[in-house]
Amino acid sequence: MTLLLKQLFALLKLLNSDTGTNQIAAGVACGLILGFAPALSLQALLVFVCMFLFRIQIGAALASAFFFALVAWVFDPVSHALGSAILETGALQPLFTAMYNMPLVPLTRFYNSVTMGAGALSVLLAPLVFFGSKRLIVVYRVSVVERFKRSAWWKLWSGTVFFKWYMTYDKLHG
Repeated sequence: MTLLLKQLFALLKLLNSDTGTNQIAAGVACGLILGFAPALSLQALLVFVCMFLFRIQIGAALASAFFFALVAWVFDPVSHALGSAILETGALQPLFTAMYNMPLVPLTRFYNSVTMGAGALSVLLAPLVFFGSKRLIVVYRVSVVERFKRSAWWKLWSGTVFFKWYMTYDKLHG
């Protein structure tokens, strides 16, 4: 429970920071792919490599991967139908046979209909999640954060000695 609260507070701190919306939205989109992929698979490793190579917010990716992993089971019937349709396509059978005979590719478990469908679905939904979360982050920062900072409670809280001490500590230790 403590780890979950820590991740939630870290995500709220991230949303309120000066981190670019593209980085956070890319992290949420990567979290979608991670949440839909099997936990210990080659595609999850590929997403992690991409997160480290590009400027993608890893905290947002891990927090959203946890969320999307919780709701991925809702999409299992759709994933199964989509994966079955892809795997049963006659023109792709030679490609799948060659991929299955490669050394590392079977570790993706692409031959499972739910895994294939979830992978295809997450790649199709990733751009929508990216632009949707980018828009939600902008709306959150403009409406919620600015309104909260103008409130009397925030002005009272930010004037306390404890708050000033915390801000100094946060600047020194992150």
